[in-house]
Amino acid sequence: MKTKILFFLTLMVSSIACGQASPDATAKGTVASTTVEITYSSPRVKERTIYGDLVPYDKVWRAGANKNTTVKFDSSVKINGKELAAGKYGFFIIPTKDGSWTAIFSNKNDAWGSSAYKESEDALRVEVKAKDTKENVENLTYKVTDKSVKFAWSDKYFEMKIGK
Repeated sequence: MKTKILFFLTLMVSSIACGQASPDATAKGTVASTTVEITYSSPRVKERTIYGDLVPYDKVWRAGANKNTTVKFDSSVKINGKELAAGKYGFFIIPTKDGSWTAIFSNKNDAWGSSAYKESEDALRVEVKAKDTKENVENLTYKVTDKSVKFAWSDKYFEMKIGK
């Protein structure tokens, strides 16, 4: 009996750890002498139409799955030329059909989803140009490079320049 219980507990833990639909992920790096850390849940495309369907156009989206995506900077930065103080921010995106997206850094960094989002809590909004990917990106991915933060998922990607 103990062996069966142990087997089923092991099976449950394995399926929870390995079978998450949108596992937690972190992207971390240094840009312009600033440590940048992005914490997010990474959904999969799974043969779905993402933009304009799962992620509606012209509406605030949490830029990941589950709890809000957060971006943390250990010193002040400029994002696409606009100043942002050091701190931890909730990160949201407003995708549009024409590819002129809005990236939002919110002072509220502990919400679940975008239903609690309030524009009055914005620390910064920057325009980003979403472009078509050459190949489908199955897992939502953030990457910190030596000059920028990159976002890619499904058939779209964008980059935000980070500087001092």
